[in-house]
Amino acid sequence: MEEEYIKTEEFEEVKTEGWRSKIEVVLTGKYFVPLIIILVAVIGFSLGRISGLQDKKMPVRIISGEEETKGVLDKTFSGQQGQVGVEQPDTTMNSTMVAGAVVASKNGTKYHYPWCAGAKQISAKNLITFSSIEEARKAGYTPASNCKGLK
Repeated sequence: MEEEYIKTEEFEEVKTEGWRSKIEVVLTGKYFVPLIIILVAVIGFSLGRISGLQDKKMPVRIISGEEETKGVLDKTFSGQQGQVGVEQPDTTMNSTMVAGAVVASKNGTKYHYPWCAGAKQISAKNLITFSSIEEARKAGYTPASNCKGLK
């Protein structure tokens, strides 16, 4: 086996003193243009990924109890003098929010929890409130299939 040595005379020796001369060597070297192309590509790719992630953010949800509200709160405010911005209670649903209470329509055959979507569709004049599920069943109502937790 024969050993082979590389002579230092075959290579270009660059002597640098300080950081400024090192930067000059990089800027004037043959690797400058490919380095700039790679940096621009990486930065462009990163900015594209960041902007794509901003479009896919999940909407804000406010969950209170069993009721889920999406987006802007939909509340009624009083326009009376001296009470601007005072929230008016929704008397049709607040009176039925008793524990174990269920609601039904005079015209329907299903009962719902007050916070279910089906209960919100019942008009105030057709709304019947039962203090328990047993009371609603005795009156001939059956549980709504779209209301979670009813059996």
